[in-house]
Amino acid sequence: MLRTRLAGSVADLPPEQVPAARERAGRIQAGPAGRVIVGSHDRRVVTEDTVVTTPDVVLPVRVYRPPEAAAVPAPLVVNFHGGGYVQGDLDQSDWFCGQVSLLAGAVVVSVDYRLAPEHPFPVPAQDAYAATAALAAEPGRWGIDASRVAVMGDSAGGNLATVVCLMARDARRRGEDAPLIGAQCLVYPGTEMVDVLPSERAIPRAPILDASDIRGFLSLYLAGADGSVPYASPLRADLTDLPPALVQTAEHDPLQDHGTYYVDALRRAGVPVRHTQYQGAPHGYISMPRLLPTMAHQAAWEVADWARSSLLDAPDLRERSAPGRSG
Repeated sequence: MLRTRLAGSVADLPPEQVPAARERAGRIQAGPAGRVIVGSHDRRVVTEDTVVTTPDVVLPVRVYRPPEAAAVPAPLVVNFHGGGYVQGDLDQSDWFCGQVSLLAGAVVVSVDYRLAPEHPFPVPAQDAYAATAALAAEPGRWGIDASRVAVMGDSAGGNLATVVCLMARDARRRGEDAPLIGAQCLVYPGTEMVDVLPSERAIPRAPILDASDIRGFLSLYLAGADGSVPYASPLRADLTDLPPALVQTAEHDPLQDHGTYYVDALRRAGVPVRHTQYQGAPHGYISMPRLLPTMAHQAAWEVADWARSSLLDAPDLRERSAPGRSG
């Protein structure tokens, strides 16, 4: 809210004004007031800022390693930050990624994918998939077990996380090499880019995110592209053969039905799902550990527990993730 009040809503701007507004918003978030809210990772977790090279672009990433991951290949969790596809950065997810790494005993890699409107759909989704594939292709470099990979993300990042699962499944169905994804953790994800869902009408104004912001961000992201295609609106996709999903939604969030409708669609497709609605929660709670400590810590623990149990307690992971099985 502070960032929006001081810098304005990026979603309301014409495309040519977005980069400057994004930079202003980023400075506020990185300043003292912003850091009080978003926090930083647990110092027991070792971090490294580096890059991952994909066929199309070199992407900045931040790697989080728990102390016990130093000697053995660890599960990998790939994170995609929120921000409506047009803003957000690695710092925004810093606390969240550190908590998941520590609690799940996993290497977490947070990906700084390219942003709209300079890079509209499908570029952010393609970056997210390409980064995940590149990480899984070099397990020795990253110290990971490439057979135990999860994806996670919040808001727009939740959309990208589940789209990565769709892309990986589709590639395997075509007989191509693809990362084997064993779990997806979606925090108040956006899943529909064309229809206005009931929660957007019922909650037109809310802390952090208004319903009008959703449509503004989507307009900037799509830039005239067809928002009904599955890699934009996963709610419209064939969801069979996707990995088990944790979906979190927030009570005071116009995106709420994007998550609840997606949960129903996953269940109809035979995908194991856990759905938790955080009561009293606004959109963005996972990035506010100092403002909403109990809620943020519980949510991060739930994500870490889902990733850990899905990846470590599933000896049939390869069989479960094979094409033609519903999970």
